[in-house]
Amino acid sequence: MSFLDILRQLAHGVGYTLLVTLACSVTGLLSGLLIAGGRQLGGAASTLLLDVYTYVFRGVPVLVLLFVVYFGLPGLGLTAAPLLAMMLSLGLIAGAYLAEVFRGALASVDAGEILAARASGMTRGQIFRFIELPQMLRFAVPGMVNEFTTVLKYSPFAYTVGLPEVTKEAMSLVATTHRGIEIYLAVGLVYFAIFRLLMVFIRWLERRYEIPGMRPA
Repeated sequence: MSFLDILRQLAHGVGYTLLVTLACSVTGLLSGLLIAGGRQLGGAASTLLLDVYTYVFRGVPVLVLLFVVYFGLPGLGLTAAPLLAMMLSLGLIAGAYLAEVFRGALASVDAGEILAARASGMTRGQIFRFIELPQMLRFAVPGMVNEFTTVLKYSPFAYTVGLPEVTKEAMSLVATTHRGIEIYLAVGLVYFAIFRLLMVFIRWLERRYEIPGMRPA
């Protein structure tokens, strides 16, 4: 088996790797946005609960939470499919980190704009929707990029719950060929290629939605 043959075999798992990365990234983005919105629009009690959530989930290892969801919940009569288990572990942990990214981005919104919106009679919800949220998302792009790449790097944990992604394919190849160095080198190249494609897409988004006048000199 040539190195090219190894890459072809690993390519069979690329689809699952992309699926896990996309699903967990979307889960993280949505949960992060919900937390950011809850903090801005909710009361003191809801803000405290959301702060506890982010504190706890940022401190729990992804693999531990994945095992709790996939192997632990069936003991309570609840069963999660492999992809759902990844979304409820890696996705929600990513959401906790993104919530902190959004907190910092919200702090960068000009307070004068918010004051002017209040003076014009806009409600708190309207201020968040039309003024804070659009700017928050733009300011948060670098942090979101970092978290999405982290999700990609954690996606190999999907093999532990049976998803045949790239790492799972590599383990099967190593078991039959005993050529670990070549195979795991190929795995690294595959993940690097996915990472570079992700960066190209993100850079396009940054250029498309950058705030006028914010480009560094």
